[in-house]
Amino acid sequence: MTKHSSLSRRSFLKNAGVLGCSLAASPLVTPVSLAAAPGDHRLVVIVLRGGMDGLDLVRPVGDPLFAGLRPNLSSADPKLPLTDFYALHPEADKLHALWMAGELAFGQAVSTPYRDKRSHFDGQDILEAGVDAGGAIRDGWLNRLVQTMPDTQLRTALAVGREDLLILSGDATTSGWSPDVTLPLSEASRLLMARVYDGDPLFSSALGEAMDLTDVLRPELLRNADDAPNDPSEVMSDAMMMAKAHRGTTGIATFTAEMLKQDTRIASFSIGGWDTHVGQTSGFKRPLKNLQDAIMTLKTELGPIWGKTTVLAMTEFGRTVRQNGSKGTDHGTGGTVIVAGGAIRGGKIYGDWPGLAEEDLYNRRDLMPTADIRIYAAAAMQGLFNATASQIEGTIFPGLDLSPGLPGIIA
Repeated sequence: MTKHSSLSRRSFLKNAGVLGCSLAASPLVTPVSLAAAPGDHRLVVIVLRGGMDGLDLVRPVGDPLFAGLRPNLSSADPKLPLTDFYALHPEADKLHALWMAGELAFGQAVSTPYRDKRSHFDGQDILEAGVDAGGAIRDGWLNRLVQTMPDTQLRTALAVGREDLLILSGDATTSGWSPDVTLPLSEASRLLMARVYDGDPLFSSALGEAMDLTDVLRPELLRNADDAPNDPSEVMSDAMMMAKAHRGTTGIATFTAEMLKQDTRIASFSIGGWDTHVGQTSGFKRPLKNLQDAIMTLKTELGPIWGKTTVLAMTEFGRTVRQNGSKGTDHGTGGTVIVAGGAIRGGKIYGDWPGLAEEDLYNRRDLMPTADIRIYAAAAMQGLFNATASQIEGTIFPGLDLSPGLPGIIA
C-alpha cells in the first residue's frame, strides 16, 4: 500500500469503528511495517514517552553533588548498586537481575539534536524521525532501516500500541493493529461484512486488510460457523476475556514476542507516564514497573530467541538536574538510553559522565549531553543487520557523524 492509502485507512478506522469484531480492530491506529529479512537477530525499540528521568533510573551516587541537587529523590543508601559510581532506582530490581546476568547496559548523558524548546511532541517526532531539529520530518528511522535491508518480504517491522508511531512510518509497506479489542469473528460475519462493503473501495480495502491481519496474527481467535456459540452473552464474555488478556504493557510485549518468534525481526511500541513534574518519588514507579514488566515478558516469552534479541528503550529528552518545588523534575536535555537483551554486551555504563557542577550543565540546569542517542541505534543496526556507515549516515540517520566511533553494545 502507499503511504497515502495507509494514512487514509487509519483515518477511516479511527472515526468509523466498523471493524470492532475483528482482532485487527477498532481502531487500526498504529502503523506496522510488514516485511521479513535474512538473518536471525531481533531488534525491539521502546519509546518512553514523557521524558524519562535517566538520573532517577541510573543514579550517579558517586558524584558528590548529586544528593544535594535532589534531596527528596536520591537514595543515600543505594539498594541496587551497578558500579562504584552508579546505582539503579531502588524499585528496579528486575532490571538489576538483568544487569547481573550481563543482559542490561545503559548509555549515559545522551540526547537527540533537539534543544531548548523542550516540547514533548517535537522531541518525540525528532526521536522517531531520527533527523536533527532543522530537518524535514518525513518518516521514521526504523522504516528507513527496513528499506535498506536486502531481500525484504513478508514481515520484519511491527509497531504495536494505541498511538501512531512515526518511527515505523514511511515508504515501506505499513499496516496496523491495536491490542485493545479482540472480539471473535465468525466466517458468516466475515462474508456478510465483505458483501456490505464490497461497493466502497476504501471500506472494502480496509476491511480486507483487517481480516488479513486477523488471520496472520491470531488465527486461534477465529471461529468457524459450526463451533461459534449461539448465546450472544457467551460470545461477549469470551470477547471480553480475550480483550482483557491483551490490555496493558504486558499484553503488548507478549504479542510482540509472538511476532518475533515468527518472521518479524524489528518491533516498536511505546510506554508513557514519564512526565514527572510533581511527586516523582511515587510517580516514577508505575512507568518503571511497566518498563520492567515489558522487558521481562519479552525475555520469558522469547525463550532461546532472547539470546538473539536487542532492546533499546529511548526517550525524547532527559529532565532537570535539580528537583523542583513540587518534588519532581522538569523537562531537560541529557538523559539515558537503556539497552537490554541476550545479544548485547551488558553489565556496562557507556558514555562519558559530564559532571553536575553548575558550569558543567547545559544552560546551567540540565545534564550536558556527551553523545547523540542515535549512535546507540546505529550500533544496534550495524551489529544486528550489518547496516553500513554510508547507509546509516546517508539514509537512516542523515546528518549523523559516525567518525567518533560506535559504542560496542552488541556482543
